[in-house]
Amino acid sequence: MEGQPPIVNVHTPVSSFAIVQSHDDTLETLYEKLTRKAHAEFNSQPVKSGWVKYSWNGNIWNLDDDSDFTIYVWRQKSTTPSSEQWPILHVRDPDEPLPAPPAYRNESFYMFTPKPASSPPLRSSSSSVQSGRKARNHSKDLKRQDDVPKYKQEFEKFHSENGVRTIVGSIGPVQSVRMLLKSGYRHVYISRKFAIQHGFIPADAAPGHYGYGGLVNIGKWPVTVGKTKTTHSVYLSEESHFDVVLGRSFMELRQVKLDPVDQTDVVCQDTGEKIDCELVILKDGKGQLVTVT
Repeated sequence: MEGQPPIVNVHTPVSSFAIVQSHDDTLETLYEKLTRKAHAEFNSQPVKSGWVKYSWNGNIWNLDDDSDFTIYVWRQKSTTPSSEQWPILHVRDPDEPLPAPPAYRNESFYMFTPKPASSPPLRSSSSSVQSGRKARNHSKDLKRQDDVPKYKQEFEKFHSENGVRTIVGSIGPVQSVRMLLKSGYRHVYISRKFAIQHGFIPADAAPGHYGYGGLVNIGKWPVTVGKTKTTHSVYLSEESHFDVVLGRSFMELRQVKLDPVDQTDVVCQDTGEKIDCELVILKDGKGQLVTVT
């Protein structure tokens, strides 16, 4: 990023534009630039945490806090603005529904980008030596796979292709919370750490307080997803992977419809809102898959 400040392309659900990113920009000044450029589309609302993501190395990454911004800048420094790996920003208000056909949808926005059609590989007569190497390497890979029990291979394959559904909303006074959407849970739950951090329970809560032996109802709290606010009984949970879990009580009240084919297709049928959903695959420190039942 030496010399002239880099130009960064930005896509929203209905438009595309570019901004100049200064060398001394912070996350706050980047949000301010995006707010000025897209003020009409977002009705003069300020761009904030939970609104911005960026594409890099074939994946979509959050740009919610200073740590995310540090990684984002480091990734910019590892490539050049003219390369295909140069990060591209994607901005949308998660509380607003996505445009539905026949309304215009910006195909450059990551949620609308058409998936490339697969084509059969071309074979060359000069690739016989390479094919021999690949065959030997493939046989080694198969041997390594044979050392892993089949049930574990199938287990890891299934979970690596699926993940769990997460959406962004608010609970009580806390905004832009990533929540697990899971029908396997009965109620709405918040983790003990999150509850203490945001004052849902006293800071001195410890074993013996708000006991660890069973679920504890900490009252009714408003939950906002999309434009709609609903009130639910909230239970304290020892779940450590997600701050908030939305179970069947939420899904039944909002009449949540899930698409078994496209897991990111989530619609609240009480209002017809399509909710921005991301799949999350959990792994522990050893790279082993963590299941959320």
